[in-house]
Amino acid sequence: MDQGGLMAINPNAVGSTSAPTESSWTTKDSLLYAVGIGGGTNDLAFTTENSMNVDQRAYPTQAVVLGDASGAFANIGSFNPAMLVHGEQAIVLHRELPVEGTVVTVGEVTAVWDKGSGAVVEVTSRSSTADGEALFVKVMSVFIRSEGGFDGERGPSGPRNAAPEGVAPDEEVTLATREDQALIYRLSGDRNPLHSDPGFAQLAGFDRPILHGLCTYGFTGRALLDRLCDGDPSRFRSMEGRFTSPVFPGEPLTIRMWRSGADAALFTTHGGDDRVVLDAGRVSCDPA
Repeated sequence: MDQGGLMAINPNAVGSTSAPTESSWTTKDSLLYAVGIGGGTNDLAFTTENSMNVDQRAYPTQAVVLGDASGAFANIGSFNPAMLVHGEQAIVLHRELPVEGTVVTVGEVTAVWDKGSGAVVEVTSRSSTADGEALFVKVMSVFIRSEGGFDGERGPSGPRNAAPEGVAPDEEVTLATREDQALIYRLSGDRNPLHSDPGFAQLAGFDRPILHGLCTYGFTGRALLDRLCDGDPSRFRSMEGRFTSPVFPGEPLTIRMWRSGADAALFTTHGGDDRVVLDAGRVSCDPA
């Protein structure tokens, strides 16, 4: 509610869509994204475009920075952007991402839930090539603090994609992040000073800038691609997860995976003190 008692979030926005929006990316953008999520000298197919006998490829999670669906948020009403927290992120790839290209994206508000202390808004975006071929789908949910209490439905709750308790993971990978990781990742589009400006971070309650949640998502995707899809991005089909704790640049990230059949797995990502920073994780790959 706003100070005048009028509803700021519009629950009737569900089903509304943004205008089709065209956006493009280049091979340089793909290289920059790759190093932004920690790709290096062992990942030359993703971090170079001119290595001998190596064709450049794009990391599947690059989909999170491609396709503009921001227009869909204009339909949900007015709110303070500082109260918005990224809750969950999912991607579905219809085929391997090209290292450069153009897509047309339409965003749709697919859910608005009243959680009492805030509102959860889900936006689904669908991106297709200029000739209409479906390329990828993204589902993003955000929690907007202090915007609940509008007598709407609470939506689903309870555990989802829960990692098995007391069962050792089938795969475990620890990846290092750099102290300046956020400064690299921000060049892929998210220039929020929370990730770069110490003074701004302190105003937000942190003693230093935090890593982008989608950078943590990208690091996790690298590990999943390597261990579950044999490093082949053409096999990577979908990934979803929920953000549970901020990560600081320089923290190691440990990704634990439990296979679920031949072509899927559940996963969690942990920070340097072993706290869970990404849970409710599920990934699927095409068979080899």
